[in-house]
Amino acid sequence: MFRRTFIALAATAALATPAFPAAHSMDIVDTAADAGNFTTLVAAVEAAGLVETLKGEGPFTVFAPTDEAFAKLPEGTVEDLLKPENKDKLTAILTYHVVPGKVMSGDLSDGMTAATVEGGEVTIKTEGGVMVNDASVTTADIEASNGVIHVIDTVLMPPM
Repeated sequence: MFRRTFIALAATAALATPAFPAAHSMDIVDTAADAGNFTTLVAAVEAAGLVETLKGEGPFTVFAPTDEAFAKLPEGTVEDLLKPENKDKLTAILTYHVVPGKVMSGDLSDGMTAATVEGGEVTIKTEGGVMVNDASVTTADIEASNGVIHVIDTVLMPPM
């Protein structure tokens, strides 16, 4: 009986382990890079020259689009944005995904707005699932040493 209970507890603990086990010791950039499904985002952060900023003290809240989110953009968009002559536009898009401070999912309320580093605002909806503008949050509260990541399924575009 004791053995079965111990095995059940061990299995439960293993299944309850977060998907990003060392996130607290890694910064936002390293956490995203380590996850494996943010390769486009990490490449864009590098192309925009934002790596050191997002490795900085923070705290930051990053609404991080997955590789699949970037793939939903019209063909050629990502390649065009990664060109050196489009660095300002890329930087604006990326900084629109970042909110100063550490905002956890429990801090959100329906209809709230948050000022982004880019200067615009995003609107949060919590009815029927959490959304940031038109992007659904698919995974929330991935903690890093300098903030938090919320995974989204759509690339946010700042108002032009």
